Amino acid sequence: MSASIVSRLPFRPTHGVIPGFGITLGITLAWTALIVLIPLAGLFLKSATLGWDAFINTIQSPRVLASLRLSFGTAFAAAVVNAVFGLLVAWVLVRYEFPGRRAVDALVDIPFALPTAIAGIALTALWAENGWLGAPLAALGVKVAFTPLGIVMALIFIGLPFVVRTVQPVLQDFHKEFEEAAESLGATRWQVFSRVIWPSLMPATITGFALALARGLGEYGSVIFIAGNLPGISEIAPLLVVIKLEEFAYAEATAIAVALLVASFLLLLLINSVQHWAERREKGA
Repeated sequence: MSASIVSRLPFRPTHGVIPGFGITLGITLAWTALIVLIPLAGLFLKSATLGWDAFINTIQSPRVLASLRLSFGTAFAAAVVNAVFGLLVAWVLVRYEFPGRRAVDALVDIPFALPTAIAGIALTALWAENGWLGAPLAALGVKVAFTPLGIVMALIFIGLPFVVRTVQPVLQDFHKEFEEAAESLGATRWQVFSRVIWPSLMPATITGFALALARGLGEYGSVIFIAGNLPGISEIAPLLVVIKLEEFAYAEATAIAVALLVASFLLLLLINSVQHWAERREKGA
C-alpha cells in the first residue's frame, strides 16, 4: 500500500503492543455488553412494562421522592467532606514523615477490604446514643445513629479512600521545583498552594469526589444498619428498591432503579465535564 493511499484512509493502521486490534476490540465490546449494557437494557425494558403514566406516578410518589432526595443529599454531602479531608490526608501522607505513617496509609484502605455490613454494624455501635462517640454527642442533644446524619457518617467512611488514592499519586509526582521557584519569587505559602499546586490537584480531586459520590449513591450494606430506615426520613433509595423486590413489585423496583440510574448518570456527566474543563485549563496555563 503506497504512502499516498495510506494518507487518504480515515485512519492509519498502526502496530500496537497487543496484536489483533479487531479481535481485542470485539472481545472488549462483547464483554462490556454482557456485563453492563445487557443488564441495563433489561432494567429499562422491565420498567417499561409499567407504562409511562404508571412510571411517572411511581417516581413522583412522596416516599420515592423522599428516598431519592435523601440518597443524593447524603451522598453529595459525604463526597464534599471526603474531597476536603481526603486531600488533607493525601497531603500529610505524601509530604510529611512521622511515626506510624505506613500504618495510617494502610488504614486508609480498610473500607475497601471491610465488608459493608460489618462496617455498618461497627459504625452503629460507635455512633449510637450509648456508643463511644454517640454518647457525648447525645449529651449535647446531637443524635447521629438512625438519622440522616448517621447516613452521612457511613458514606464518609466508605468514600474517603477514593479521594485519597486518587489524589495521592498526583501529589507524589508533583515536582517541588515549581514550589521552590514560586517561593523564590516571593509567593506566600497560600499563593504557592492556590496558584501552583492546586491547579494540578484539582482534576484528581474532582475525580475522587465523583467516585465517592457514585459509591455513596449505590451504597446499601453500611447504611441500612445506621440509617433507621424510616420512610420519608431515613430510607434511602437502594433500600426502597429492595423493599419493592421483597413485595414482588418488580416493575416498580426497576422504575425506582431507572430514576436513580438516570439521575446519577446526569450528575456524573456534569462532574466529568467539569473535570475535563479543569484539565484543559491546566494544560493551557
